Amino acid sequence: MADSLPEHDRILQEIESTDTACVGPTLRSVYDDQPNAHQRFMEKLDACIRNHDREIEKMCNFHHQGFVDAITELLKVRADAEKLKVQVTDTNRRLQDAGKEVIAQTEEIIRCRVQQRNITTVVEKLQLCLPVLEMYSKLKEQMNVKRYYSALKTMEQLENLYLPRVSQYRFCQIMIENLPKLREEIKEISMSDLKDFLESIRKHSDRIGETAMKQAQQQKTFSTTLQKQNNINYGRNMHLGRSRILESKNEITLKRTFEEDDEHEEEVLTAQDLVDFSPVYRCLHIYSVLGDGEIFENYYRKQRRKQARLVLQPQSSMHETVEGYRRYFSQIVGFFVVEDHILHVTQGLVTRTYTDELWNMALSKIIAVLRTHSSYCSDPDLVLELKNLIVVFADTLQGYGFPVNRLFDLLFEIRDQYNETLLKKWSGLFRDIFEADNYSPIPVANEEEYKIVISKFPFQDPELDKQSFPKKLPMSQSVPQIYIQVKEFIYASLKFSESLHRSSTEIDDMLRKSTNLLLTRTLSSCLQNLIKKPHIGLTELVQIIINTTHLEQACKYLEDFISNITNISQVTVHTARLYGLSTFKDARHAAEGEIYTKLNQKIDEFIQIADYDWTMSESDGRASGYLMDLINFLRSTFQVFTHLPGKVAQTACMSACQHLSTSLMQMLLDSELKQISMGAIQQFNLDVIQCELFASSEPVPGFQGDTLQLAFIDLRQDMKDKEVGPVVRFYLPTRTVP
Repeated sequence: MADSLPEHDRILQEIESTDTACVGPTLRSVYDDQPNAHQRFMEKLDACIRNHDREIEKMCNFHHQGFVDAITELLKVRADAEKLKVQVTDTNRRLQDAGKEVIAQTEEIIRCRVQQRNITTVVEKLQLCLPVLEMYSKLKEQMNVKRYYSALKTMEQLENLYLPRVSQYRFCQIMIENLPKLREEIKEISMSDLKDFLESIRKHSDRIGETAMKQAQQQKTFSTTLQKQNNINYGRNMHLGRSRILESKNEITLKRTFEEDDEHEEEVLTAQDLVDFSPVYRCLHIYSVLGDGEIFENYYRKQRRKQARLVLQPQSSMHETVEGYRRYFSQIVGFFVVEDHILHVTQGLVTRTYTDELWNMALSKIIAVLRTHSSYCSDPDLVLELKNLIVVFADTLQGYGFPVNRLFDLLFEIRDQYNETLLKKWSGLFRDIFEADNYSPIPVANEEEYKIVISKFPFQDPELDKQSFPKKLPMSQSVPQIYIQVKEFIYASLKFSESLHRSSTEIDDMLRKSTNLLLTRTLSSCLQNLIKKPHIGLTELVQIIINTTHLEQACKYLEDFISNITNISQVTVHTARLYGLSTFKDARHAAEGEIYTKLNQKIDEFIQIADYDWTMSESDGRASGYLMDLINFLRSTFQVFTHLPGKVAQTACMSACQHLSTSLMQMLLDSELKQISMGAIQQFNLDVIQCELFASSEPVPGFQGDTLQLAFIDLRQDMKDKEVGPVVRFYLPTRTVP
């Protein structure tokens, strides 16, 4: 019992000192204690309560007087408090009245602050959107000025950097939806520009090519003339005759070239100057940015191949004028100049393999076209112009790195055709010269005329030089003209050989072969045809033989002429010789044969007018008139033969006498002649005597003894031995011609 009391005190202390929320466990311990502990705790609690009441009462008694004093004080200040309340109320009223304006202004300030905050928010949002709008505006401006590549870059920035920041706004969604459409629009526009570009270069490729060829030709001319000028300065005169004239012209050309370079050095045009390549670059960049670079490359190459086929297709009348060829070559050069430029300024659009393949295809077509169309050319000047164009064409494209060896091989084929056209042209020139010739020795009245002739033809005759003026040169006017034309032919042939990148030896060989063709085929044919013409008489034939003799002697001067041009010595092993000797010998033999034939024909004409009266009683006492005319004709003819070689004149004389003897014998032995009178026999004998007298008079010098008289020995023998009719048989004594 005594032990539980301290425990109750402890519990009470915990209850007093502990928060009411924790009283439960403490009270529970009271009930968990010994039996009747609850009663004892209640008693202890009542005692504690009474104890506290007594303490409270003591405290109240102690403070009661102070409370009373405080109430008293409050009552004293009550009136003052009422008065203060009235004053405060009045002050509050007046303050409220005065604060209405402040409140209004405050509300206005609050509203402004809200607006300011909203504006700040709007500004922040606009500052976020403004770059997007600026970029989109920039995009539109770039589209308007056709800066499509920059526009694509702007789109890329919009999509990757700017639009994600403002993707929550509706206008941003509209922009995002429009960007793919703009890309397609850019592709279509750039492709349209590319098509316009392709059409433009197709139309203007000839101008591009013409400019490139002109520049290549000027560069080559400048280099050539400069090299020749240096050779002149070092005293190396490589050519004679015409080459000196060419050097003089080259000096003038070089001077003009320098002057033109000084005046127009800023006017040099290139492919970039003539063509705006920006559509190609732009389209290439655009398609590359869009990831369609391969599609663009395939399209470009396909279209250019189509254009190449169109460019390589010649006009049907191209072979008629040099302008047709020039336009054809200019278009091709323009095409490949553009491709070469594209090759070097773009990466991958075209490749060297592609251009080489395109060039090989074009080269095969070009060669086939030139073979076909050049075969129609009959004018050597046109063929020469074609050759020059091919050389310039080849040099131009070679300067751009394209192989052109096949073109120079083609030039050798065209050279043969050029020679054929030259031969045809010179055949006409030779015919005209022969037609215009009077076939008489050239008269020279004074020294000046003589020098003019020998300046055209290398003639030397010491005996003739000793004669005084006026005098005559043995050849006719056609000889110096033929000689000059042969030299002109050599010049014309040389023109084609120039710029073919061949050695002097090869050029010399080509010139000699061409000249041989001219002599052995063209000139020989013209001479043969001339000799066979009916209007060419014996006098003309004699002059032709004399002319061919002098032309034959001039062949060595032609060989020297070729050697001087090519600077190749004639002693070189591989140097070909001219075949003019055989040509003129053959012509001479033909003329000699024609002389024999025409003499015989003339004799036959005289024989045909013979009118013997085979029944005449006695002769006329003199030779027949026709025979005397014939003999006079032969005498005058053989006098012309004095300029012929001795054997030719002797052979002609012997042939004429033999033919005359044979003709008279056939007349005497005619089967229709049944009988002959003694008078007719005597008349015929007088004619034979005149023939023998003619033979013994040595009409042509050089016969030994009575060689020419032997031509009539058979006739005399037949007159003795042959029976001339069934009744009459005559024998004539042998006549010895004094």
